[in-house]
Amino acid sequence: MRACNPPDCSAVRAELRSLLLSAGWRPDAVDDAELAFHELFVNAWQHAGSPAPAVLVCLRPTTLRVAVCDDCPDLPDSRASEDPYAVSGRGLHLVRALTHRLGVDPTKTGKVVWFELDFAA
Repeated sequence: MRACNPPDCSAVRAELRSLLLSAGWRPDAVDDAELAFHELFVNAWQHAGSPAPAVLVCLRPTTLRVAVCDDCPDLPDSRASEDPYAVSGRGLHLVRALTHRLGVDPTKTGKVVWFELDFAA
């Protein structure tokens, strides 16, 4: 049976924050990256049933790419809930609004959901 709370991703968030700040990223862009990462991580746990989703972070000179991997082949549903009081159903829309690119790559055993955020000085 799966735990009620998602696995702790605070270490990844702190490392992501430290990496981006040391590379000269603006604090508001760092906040966006952290929130987008957290949304993808919790989605992989909650909707794909991954007990501890794998996370890949790649910082290129002008672009951050964060990927969250899970073992569920079902592609994410990006339809927003029609209920304005729903507690879920808006995560991918939030990630899309915070980042420059969002995508999903199917794998043999599941999928990789990723976003890219471009550096802005």
